[in-house]
Amino acid sequence: MDNMVERLMTLLDLERLEENLFRGESRNIVGRRVFGGQVLGQALVAAGRTVPEERSPHSLHAYFLRGGDTEAPIIYEVERARDGGSFSTRRVVAIQHGRPIFNLSASFQVQETGLDHQISMADVPAPETLETELEVLARYEDRMPPRSRKALEALKPIEIRPVDPEHPLEPKRKDPAIRHAWFRTAGTLPDDPLLHMALLAYASDFRLLGTSLLPHARTVYQGGIQMASLDHAMWFHRPLRMDDWLLYTMESPSASNGRGFNLGHIYSREGVLLSSVTQEGLIRPVEEARKPDPQEESLPQGG
Repeated sequence: MDNMVERLMTLLDLERLEENLFRGESRNIVGRRVFGGQVLGQALVAAGRTVPEERSPHSLHAYFLRGGDTEAPIIYEVERARDGGSFSTRRVVAIQHGRPIFNLSASFQVQETGLDHQISMADVPAPETLETELEVLARYEDRMPPRSRKALEALKPIEIRPVDPEHPLEPKRKDPAIRHAWFRTAGTLPDDPLLHMALLAYASDFRLLGTSLLPHARTVYQGGIQMASLDHAMWFHRPLRMDDWLLYTMESPSASNGRGFNLGHIYSREGVLLSSVTQEGLIRPVEEARKPDPQEESLPQGG
């Protein structure tokens, strides 16, 4: 297995301190603030370790309250809100330096059979025919701001192959704001359903917020714009594997009042809809930014 994937799995393997209390590492993945996907994945693992093994997550709803400190561990406190005949609900608060930085509600369900339908996957080129995002970005790396160059390291455990890559420094306006990317872990994973879902939560924060910039000919790699995740929700429709190719279809129906709203659908290579995602984030051009309050200044990094 790729060493970077092993490190990512270790990042999501929390230490149990007490029955409902867990501790996770922090890593500098995309900058001085903790990457939003890291907290999403870790919080889902914390919640999942308090429910019966036969119950899998089917939805999560999260708010990012403050940016995390990459130099300190994160404590995850789980509240066992409800255990019913088919569903279990958990609430998780992530704490650093005595203050909440993130909260999450997650619902888990036993496997059932019933009505089944889905929307179709877009007809796009196969991943083997496409360049990786790292290969695309490497051509322009020497022109990127230092912070953007460092953020490229975050992409290594998750292999991303954009279907329609935009120029990172000289993008063209794209409206409607829709894009597609194949992705998977850069190595084979063990058969642990919770791990695959936590890794999907981690990876779902890459590229989604940046979709809001497509109609404005901006990218996250140019600098000059304040971006941060505000909230994130996911629905897990069907079983999945993160070490198989998945297609992420992303769109941004709206941006206003300094915020961008984004939707995502994640499919298997065979066209099975596995998960749906929504996210709203701060997308404030620096030249228009008012002085942020301390809480805004430390919101978690989105991508």
